[in-house]
Amino acid sequence: MARYTELVAWKECHALALQIYQATKSFPRSEQYGLTSQLRRAASSAPTNMVEGLARRGPRELRHFLNIAPGSLSEVGYLLRLSQELGILSPERWKSLDGQQSRARFLTWRLYRAVGER
Repeated sequence: MARYTELVAWKECHALALQIYQATKSFPRSEQYGLTSQLRRAASSAPTNMVEGLARRGPRELRHFLNIAPGSLSEVGYLLRLSQELGILSPERWKSLDGQQSRARFLTWRLYRAVGER
């Protein structure tokens, strides 16, 4: 299997995590241990699970970790929506991040399926 930095899915998840960290810098201080923390953990979980799965032995374990990643990305999607509806995140920023989250989830799912077909 490729190194994680070569995977398109990992690149998209990593880019999303970076964007989430950037976007949450402007969140209210009162959300430091709430939305900010939860969004950051969920966003960093997907690429981290890919890295951990690739470090394990064999495709079966990799698939296990790849199976976790879309759940984290879906969590990001909901938390972004919540942030937008609470007025913390602008509609434009929400749309951009939500689209990036959807692409990351799709690519992760494709990678999961590709590993299963081997």
